[in-house]
Amino acid sequence: MAPLGKVLTAGIAALPTVFSTLLPGPSFLRLDKNDAMVIVADLQEGLYQIVRDFDTVTYRNNMIAHSAIAKLFNIPIVLTTSAETGPNGLLPKEISSMYPSAPLIRRNGEVDAWDNADFRAAVRAQNKTQIILGGITTDVCTEFLALSLRAEGYTVFANTEASGTFTDKLAADANRRMENAGVVLQGVFAIVMDLMRDWRNTPGSLQVLPWLDTYLPAYGYVARGHEAAVQNGSLVPGEAGL
Repeated sequence: MAPLGKVLTAGIAALPTVFSTLLPGPSFLRLDKNDAMVIVADLQEGLYQIVRDFDTVTYRNNMIAHSAIAKLFNIPIVLTTSAETGPNGLLPKEISSMYPSAPLIRRNGEVDAWDNADFRAAVRAQNKTQIILGGITTDVCTEFLALSLRAEGYTVFANTEASGTFTDKLAADANRRMENAGVVLQGVFAIVMDLMRDWRNTPGSLQVLPWLDTYLPAYGYVARGHEAAVQNGSLVPGEAGL
């Protein structure tokens, strides 16, 4: 009789080889700078004052950063305002001066920008399928437009840092409804990183790091700290080998 160890080894060797099979998961919906555009929806000076789910300094910076994405990646932008001669006010000059030749659709009644024929024509004329959207308020100007764009077949990336409203609850309700309709919710850093894809691209580190230093200083100062360490730094006792 063969020893027990040899029997077990032979039995194991005779078993069929089993390979793990990965099943396809959900697709990763990514931004493509060649198929993307930006919409600025009612980021107006009067409406800015009703935003309460961000502090005023942070939200002002977020509005301008959202608008500046188009310039960084040289992608189309369409601007729209609602009743700008009334209390809603003008677009901040920091935004309007960035794009003196971009389409600016001045709506005088339509709440949902997609209900305006000139706005629809301006968006369609860009011939893009991905839209990066920010507006005031989150639960009206952003949500209504995002849902209308989704109904038309567009892929919508709602910049959650560039849309503001009266309360955190209203923002959460609007974001939930948009997400349920297939809208992608992202902040400005994720949007910029997905458009860039690789720090070696163009735009890449040469263009994006100065942009981040202006609009996302928390990351800009990471680069500044590295620059200072390389140019001026020296190890203090205890740092070597950490």
